[in-house]
Amino acid sequence: MNPLEAAALVLGFANIILLVRRSIWNFPFGMAMVAVLAFVLFRAKLYSEAGLQVFFFVVQGYGWWLWHRAGGEEHAVAVSWLPARARIAWGVATAVLSLSLGSIMHALTDAAMPFADSAVTGASIAAQFLLSFRRVENWVLWVGIDVVSIELFVIRGLYLTAVLYAGFLVISVMGLIEWSRAARKAAQP
Repeated sequence: MNPLEAAALVLGFANIILLVRRSIWNFPFGMAMVAVLAFVLFRAKLYSEAGLQVFFFVVQGYGWWLWHRAGGEEHAVAVSWLPARARIAWGVATAVLSLSLGSIMHALTDAAMPFADSAVTGASIAAQFLLSFRRVENWVLWVGIDVVSIELFVIRGLYLTAVLYAGFLVISVMGLIEWSRAARKAAQP
């Protein structure tokens, strides 16, 4: 068993459980998890996802600051859905980013599965920003990301990381349900 993978597993579960509860304290656990996971993924030649962990570290710091400004230390933060046009824009931007990154990884590196890896990376970037902005759609993306990631990690022999993402998948579904309820409740007069 890889001790770094095991550490990422524990930190990741703490992170996502706190996130579902809309607790600002998810961010320190998430930052620690992605720092550890970056090393694991780099060793497995999943370069896009390893680089993604650096991005996650920075954006989680930004999210921590945004949630603090929204009163996240005193109560669960408010969440809402994106308007329809914004959803389309986010979808197009995510697809362009994913395909561009996949092409670069395919042409310039020995990355394993560059397009699948980059699709996960592009969608994860979008999902992390949507999470920071407290939009329910982040959970829809995380569900899809988790499904694809589980397969990627199994193929690359990262079984503990696949278990982590299987747990993320279950908790992401719970997050989608919880945040949807909270957004509906907030929208009622």
